Formats: sequence, structure tokens, C-alpha cells
Amino acid sequence: MARKSITVAVAGQPNCGKSTIFNMLTGSTARVGNYPGITVERMEGFWKNNDYKIKFIDLPGTYSLTSYSLEEVVARKVIIEEKPDIVLCMLDATALERSLYLAIQIIEIGIPVVIGLNMMDEVRREGIQIETAKLSKKLLVPVIECIARKSVGKDEIIKAVIETYEDPNRNTLKINISYGPDIDPALDKMESIINAEKFLTEKHRPRWLAIKYMEDDSYIINSGKKEDSKTSEILYSKVKELEKHTEKSLKTYPEALVSDYRYGYITSLLKGGVISRPNAFRRNISEIIDKVVTNRVLGPLIMLGILYLLFWFTFTLGAYPQELLQDGFGFLGIIGSKYISNSLLQSLVVSGIIDGVGAVLSFAPLILIMFAMLCFLEDLGYMARVAYMLDKVFRTFGLHGASVMPFIVAGGIPGGCAVPGVMTARTLKSPKERIATILTAPFMVCGAKATVYLMLAETFFPGKATLVMLVLTIAAWVFALMVSLVLRLTILKGEPTPFIMELPPYRLPTVYGIVTHTLDRVWQFVKKAGTVIFAVSIVMWALMTFPRLPEDNAKTETAGTLTTTAIATPSLQSDKEETKDLDALKYSIAGGFGSFLEPITKYAGFQWQVNISLIGGFAAKEVILSTLSTAYSLGGHDPDSDEQASAKFRARLLSDPNWTIPSIISLFLFMLLYAPCLTTVVAMAKETSWKWAIGGTMGSLIFAYILSVIVYQLLLKFY
Repeated sequence: MARKSITVAVAGQPNCGKSTIFNMLTGSTARVGNYPGITVERMEGFWKNNDYKIKFIDLPGTYSLTSYSLEEVVARKVIIEEKPDIVLCMLDATALERSLYLAIQIIEIGIPVVIGLNMMDEVRREGIQIETAKLSKKLLVPVIECIARKSVGKDEIIKAVIETYEDPNRNTLKINISYGPDIDPALDKMESIINAEKFLTEKHRPRWLAIKYMEDDSYIINSGKKEDSKTSEILYSKVKELEKHTEKSLKTYPEALVSDYRYGYITSLLKGGVISRPNAFRRNISEIIDKVVTNRVLGPLIMLGILYLLFWFTFTLGAYPQELLQDGFGFLGIIGSKYISNSLLQSLVVSGIIDGVGAVLSFAPLILIMFAMLCFLEDLGYMARVAYMLDKVFRTFGLHGASVMPFIVAGGIPGGCAVPGVMTARTLKSPKERIATILTAPFMVCGAKATVYLMLAETFFPGKATLVMLVLTIAAWVFALMVSLVLRLTILKGEPTPFIMELPPYRLPTVYGIVTHTLDRVWQFVKKAGTVIFAVSIVMWALMTFPRLPEDNAKTETAGTLTTTAIATPSLQSDKEETKDLDALKYSIAGGFGSFLEPITKYAGFQWQVNISLIGGFAAKEVILSTLSTAYSLGGHDPDSDEQASAKFRARLLSDPNWTIPSIISLFLFMLLYAPCLTTVVAMAKETSWKWAIGGTMGSLIFAYILSVIVYQLLLKFY
């Protein structure tokens, strides 16, 4: 007998533990894809035994099914158009009244529902009692108690899903809410019109359609106009009549009444002993902490202090494993130099691969520590407080409070990535605020930039690297806000939209959660170094090696340095070899292009080697580090040295007179602001258009160059 296949959509409001439940149910079977026709990632996973195969689809977190944001549209499209067999609606049991709002909307559609009450451990800790059996009886759907992070409730959910699927009456509408004497008569009239005209009835229930028209749901109304514009106009006119009536008699509007009656229904559901709280007053620990953490004065200071500690721990704890990795790559370089006799192959392996990729991978311990602390802050609930504190600041610069999270994800607290940061901007309802956020989010210090900054800060500012990283992070926010303000005052003019955000309670992160999320991010970093950066390092090595400097030219270049090699001292001989290597590098394709740009970039303090690395940085920002390492390795390679590659690289940087304080600061600014990597540009194009993506890339490049020139020229007057 073949296994029965069941499709379950997992829905829930943000911060309810929905994705944790999804991971608990699917384990290692989860995979990432895209929702059809929409650039939003979807997670799918499976549970199966001998009789059933259940496919779980993790929907985007959403507070309601009214199509205001892209997440809400996606969640509703899956539920209505893909028609899963069952919706598993996860609720935050600590905020049951609010969480039930989404569940009621899903039940109203008429689709089979299983409800999971998550965070029941916190409910009991607060002394709250929830009678799930009574709630289940009132809603006529299964209600399961869960503690997602402890894998409590998995078997019960699977059992409830199977029993609901096998119920022959599962598609029967469970509830039919009354919306009062003003709304109900109008709903009945609209429902009869929809039934008579068979208006969108193949996809939607008539009463639900009528409610959507009353809620001024743009997606449904536009679909209705395409289906039957005449019927759609009749329905819309009925809503307008109702609006006039409610405005005149109740001083309100239909959408607000619908919302009020839903919450009234939820209140009635929870009566009769469904939920009871202790009589004694219990202060909420999260509220007590927030009085300090989100205080107007103390909050920002605490945030800066946390940032400083994050960098301090990163540099302090990461120094030892980083040194071991550097020694390891240095040892590999020595082995390659001694046992690879072919000079060209030796150069590829040692200078191109080991020095290039090794320069990036040696910072993996620092990235691991930084990611672990970031995961701790995220799981703790602190990131939501950062967004809350920065809301007023963002509104001053023409952005939305929801823009904070894209900035943070992109690297507002270093270690993020601009690609998910750009994608997170989907939550913004205003297209202009979303575009402004997408264009400026790549300014943040992503994990790739952080890798380069960590090395350069340690090299040129020993003992002050923590402070340098903090200043760069703050600078990224300042420039992003300034550019956003200019955009919102010029090409993206428009009124700001209101910001509503819920602060989740503080939760002590689990070791498993931190380890899992951290290793996943570090693996992405290592995988990128082993694929993209590995490939680009080889390409850049080839561009910096070919064409080879003709032998006649090499002899001519070095003839004037020493008249007789027999009398050359080791020091002079080394200088001669160094000069020849540098000439060979300048003669290459990359060297020629870098030299070609130098008349322009010299005003910003960039020499031709830096130009090469910045060009490579278009592919991935870590390539800046690997290309610099390769360039300085090719420009002065000493195969007999037993000094580790990283130390040689830093020594050559410090000995190069072109690296001055003005040029270093100018480079830091340029890297912060100039064009995002290619992957981010593609993501920007998908979220907006190629016009905005290319325009934003060119605009940031020009802005970065002009600012770097100004800063470099001003600093030259003091150094």
C-alpha cells in the first residue's frame, strides 16, 4: 500500500517559534527554494513513516492575512492558491489574545487547521494556566501544547495532522463570526451577489471574499477587477455605502469594525476558564530589563558598549586560533616552495592559492567568535531592542523603523551579509522606503568586509583594532542614513509610513541553537573561501602573472642595479630579485590595468596594487584581502623564507612607503561605500529592478571615490 502524502503549511506571527517548530518536525530534510513567481525563499521539509509522508512548508512570519506586505501576500497565496491539506498555525502562548488573530483568519478561510501553542514553559513560569482542551472545543480544531526549543510536542503535532487529514469533515467551515448589526447585513448582500455571479468562487469562499472587500484588500480587489470588473464594482459600491453609514453613525470604518469584532470574538473564546492568570501581581522581567536597555540615554550607550565588547572578545579570543591557522598556511607555503620545482606551478600554489585563500581562511576563528556572539544576541531578543531604539532616528532620515533589521542583517552589527539584508527589506510596505533601504544596506560592514578590516586594522593599528572596528561600524550607519535622507528628499520623495513593532520577551539562548546557527554561518564563509574566493584567486593570480616579463627586459631592468652578481651582497641580491618580481607584476594584465587607473586613483591615495584588489572585490569583498596578499607575494616572493605567509604579507604592507595614515583611512572609507559584490547587485535587481541596482552601484562607486579623494587630500595636510 502506497504512503499517503499530506501537505502542511506552517504559519505564525513573527517571534512565535514557527521556524524552530519547522526544524523540529523536519530535521535534516529541510531544503531552501523559492515561492513560485516571487523572490522569497521558502523552506520545505519532510516527515515520513510507513503509512504517511508529510511535506511541511515554512511560511513567512506574518501578523495577518491582509495583503499589506510581501510576507502577508506570500503566506496567503500558499494557503489559498496552493491549497495545502492542513495549516499548522503556531501561536505564542505568552500572548495568546494577539496570536489568535492570525489563527481566526485562517480558520475563516475554511481550510483545516491544527493549532500549536508554543512557549508553554514560559506560560507556566509566569503562573498562567491555559486549558487547551476547552480552547480546542470552542475552536473545533486540535490545539497542541509545544516547547519548540526542547522538541516538546512533535509527536502530538504529527498525530493531530494525520487525524485531521483522515477526518472526512475536515473541509467544513469551523466558525462563522458575527461582525455586528452594521456589518452582517452588508456581508449577507455581498455574499449573495458573489454566489449569484459565481465571482471568484472557484478559489475563495463567498463570505471571506466579502470580508476582504470590506478590509480594502488590494490583492483581492485587483484580482476581482481582472475576473469581472462589473461585479467587482458592485461589491466595491456596497462597501462605500457601508463606509458612509459607519462614518455617520459610529465615527469609524468597516475595516476597523471587522478587526474589533474579531478581537471581541477572541475575548469571548478565552472566557470560561480557558485562560487564567494569578491574582498576585508579577512583574515581567523583560519589562524591567527594557526600562534600562531601551532608555533614551542609557540604551544607546549600552548598545555601543555591547558593540565594543563584541569586537574586543573577537580580537582577544580569536588571536590564538588565528595564529595557529596562519602558522599552518605558512607551513604549507614552505612545503610548496621546497617541493614544487616548476617555478610557475610553485607560484600558482604558493602565491595564488595558499597566500590568497589562506589570507582569508586564517580569519575564520575571528568570524566564528563574532558570529557566535551575534547569534546569542539575536536569540536573546536584543536585536529587536536595537530596532526599537533606532526607529525614531531612522524616521528622521526618511526611513521606516522596519529598515533597521535589513541594516542589521546586512552587517549593521558586523558579520552579516548584504544579500539577506536586501531581501529583508521586503517587510517595508512603502516602495520608496524599501528602495532607499535596499540601496544603502550594502554600506554596512558585512562579514566579507569585516574580514578585510580585521586584517588591515591589526596590521596598521596594532592595539587599537577594536576601536577601529567600532568607528567603522558607526561610520557605516552614519553614511547609510545620510544617503537615505538625500534619496528621500530627492528622487524618492514621499510620506513616511507608521512603524509598529512587538518586542519579544528575553529568552536565554540554547547552546544547540547558537552552535547550529554559528556553524552554519561559518560554513557559508568557509565554503565561499573554498569556491568563489579560490576560483577568483586563481583568476587574479593568472591576471597578475601573465604575460610574463620578457627575459631581455628583466636583464635590462636589473643591469643597472648591480654590475657584477659575483660581488653582490645577499641584501643587494634580494633587493634585485624584489625589483624584478615587482616589474613582472606591473607588466601583467592586472598590473597594467591597475597602473592605468593609478592617475585617477592616486588622488584618493590608491596605488596600482590596491586598484587590482578593489577590482577583484567586485566579485566578493574577501577577494580584496586575497588579491592584496597575492600581489604582495608576487611582488616580493622569497621561497627560502620560513616566515609564515601572513607575517610576510603584513611586513611587506608596513614596509611599503605608499601605505600612509591618509591612504589607509581613505581606503577604509572607499571599501565601506563602493559598489556591493555581484551577488548583492543581483539581489538588488530582483528586489527592485536592474535600473535601480545598476544606478545604485554606480552612484555608490562615485560617492565613495569623491569622499575618499576629499578625505585623503585633507589628511595630507596633517601628515
